[in-house]
Amino acid sequence: MNGLLRPARRFLSRCMLPVVERAASSYVAGQTVADAMSVAERLQSRGRQFTVGYWDGLGDSPTRIVEEYIAGIRAIAGKPGTYLSIKVPSIQFSAELLRDVITEARERRVRIHFDSHSNEEATDTRTLCETFIDSGVELSYTLPGRWIRSIADAQWLIDCQLPVRVVKGQWPDTHQSERDLREGFLAVIDALAGKARHVDVASHDVTLVREAMRRLRAAGTSCQIELLYGLPMRESLALAEELKSPVRIYVPYGKAYLPYALSKLRNNPRIAWWMLRDFASSFLSAG
Repeated sequence: MNGLLRPARRFLSRCMLPVVERAASSYVAGQTVADAMSVAERLQSRGRQFTVGYWDGLGDSPTRIVEEYIAGIRAIAGKPGTYLSIKVPSIQFSAELLRDVITEARERRVRIHFDSHSNEEATDTRTLCETFIDSGVELSYTLPGRWIRSIADAQWLIDCQLPVRVVKGQWPDTHQSERDLREGFLAVIDALAGKARHVDVASHDVTLVREAMRRLRAAGTSCQIELLYGLPMRESLALAEELKSPVRIYVPYGKAYLPYALSKLRNNPRIAWWMLRDFASSFLSAG
């Protein structure tokens, strides 16, 4: 039976990919860095900080991805408070390729942020970040609350005094039993509070963000709210105004299927509903 199911799943994935990409199109600014900058500059005119990041797709080579990262650096150079988010698994953890990105970032004085990926890739991501800590480029790093290892990684980032983005996390902890997403998020916040250089509280969960900001501020830690472009923001922006917190918006561009990992559909049926809802929305807006 499994032998029959695997080809069926591959066929379904190929058929679904165009639908997923269309449905998720509202989660990226567009296909190019110019599209991202058009959105980012509007946000900046409203007093928002931003980060841009290229979301690569199937068929993108590591060299092609690095070209996009370098284009992103050039686009945001000279804009205060901005930085580039990168995904080093997409460049196959190549120090040689990343060196090209770091060299450009050093020349342009742009911060490079290491996004999180899967738990299995976390060690290699950290190792590559460590390789360039003394490169003369400001670096920052994402910690997912759902991973047990993030507490130890928090101490490493405190020791290195790198800014940290805390997220709930898209990928599960495959090495240990997972904690509750909110509890895990706040555990990482507690590990950073009073010790970290700066923390971006990256979530649209208003209740969680309120508590995380309270804990960080009580400990005297520099912090702000970070949101993902394309997700609902009204309540989050109202909270930011109430807390008098700066807001940073993550503006991705490129391929748009990342919010809907097909492998998650089986475990989280709500994703199928979100996908169909957004597909309908994108279809109607195109019409």
